Amino acid sequence: MPLRIGPFLRAYSWRRPPLLGWLLLLLLALAGPAAPGRAQGPEPVFRLTQPRARKARIPFGLQRNLIVVEVLLNGQGPYNFLLDTGLGTSLITDPAVGRELQLATTDRFLVSGAGEENALEAYRVPGVAVALAGGVGAARVPFLMLSEDVLNISGYVGLPVHGLLGSDVFRHLVVQVDAQQQQLVFFDPARYRAPRGRRWTRLPLEFDGSKAFLNLPVQLTDSLQLPLRLVLDTGAGHALSLETTSDPRLRLPPARLRTQLGRGLNGNINGYLGRVPALQLGRYRIENLLTSYPDSTDVAARAESFRNGNLGFELLKRFTTIIDYPHNRLLLRPNNLFRDPFEHDMCGFDLLAFGPGFRRYRLLRTETGGPADQAGLRAGDEIVSINLIPAEFFSLTDISRLLHSANGRQLLFVVRRAGSDELVTARVRLTRQI
Repeated sequence: MPLRIGPFLRAYSWRRPPLLGWLLLLLLALAGPAAPGRAQGPEPVFRLTQPRARKARIPFGLQRNLIVVEVLLNGQGPYNFLLDTGLGTSLITDPAVGRELQLATTDRFLVSGAGEENALEAYRVPGVAVALAGGVGAARVPFLMLSEDVLNISGYVGLPVHGLLGSDVFRHLVVQVDAQQQQLVFFDPARYRAPRGRRWTRLPLEFDGSKAFLNLPVQLTDSLQLPLRLVLDTGAGHALSLETTSDPRLRLPPARLRTQLGRGLNGNINGYLGRVPALQLGRYRIENLLTSYPDSTDVAARAESFRNGNLGFELLKRFTTIIDYPHNRLLLRPNNLFRDPFEHDMCGFDLLAFGPGFRRYRLLRTETGGPADQAGLRAGDEIVSINLIPAEFFSLTDISRLLHSANGRQLLFVVRRAGSDELVTARVRLTRQI
């Protein structure tokens, strides 16, 4: 599933992992009179913590198209957090962290967002000292903390995840994201000089509250190109998501696949997968772009500011990306992933990691009529091996790559049926459905 942690969180879609794919669309927003808006108190300021430092290099894990960094909270940890430009206020998703650190809470809110279920409780944590290993930190960062770990990001990402760091991390630093090297470089904006060269392209960023927006030409049909307002969203595992209710000219493509796109705070996010002919990123034209179309009436109603959709990390990872909030710009240079095709999950099931080291995998659901369903796999099956290799030898990201690898490829699964010791063999032929 792809994950998305939007206005406050995002939808987690199984199609392009975050949360996942951690998730396709965690398009979460706070709604109604209970919404806290920006956290109270002084604005958190992330800085380079080493004296006279010009930059700091910090490794990260790229798990299912999500940036995972190690963080110290009040000097304790490390804890794993996702780095998410689309999130206005940082979030602790695992309340066990609050108990372990004895974090004081103040206001109680009901958090609602995309999905079909009831609102959740969340609490304000007024200020936490945050440090990223490598020399970046802030003395006092406000968080919201969920009352329950309903997102289970850990299970979708395949390693323990305790929360999400939002746009505050980017507001006072220039941040270079190298997906190939899995390295972040934070620069002091006062002494930063942007790279030059014809392979770099620069795009202006516009800001509305805590969010950064790009205005990009998108070729929707052979005869229709529109400038669309897209949230820059490193917390979205998909490439592009468009909300058809944002403009009457935005329509579902003729070739589309109805599917569950993800999961938000309040339940499942449904919609369609399709493709747009092209999107222009400065000098670079991205063609045949896999695009999510959530059932967006509810999502659009909860949006903090107008947007046509969002641009996620499945696209951004194909570039060395410099996110420069202090100078209102985004710089991009293609890397070796640039020409990789955009593919959906060609197997048709959702996986959840569990157990020691998150190296056991259970099917949450199979898509009716999809390759896994036709091969006889069922919800509740636990994967024992893939192509005769024990499942614990794979990370969740490894399995995701297999499921996106090649149309027509055959995978041999051995699974254990739920509630029994029965082992079942299933040969699945990966099938490009869109």
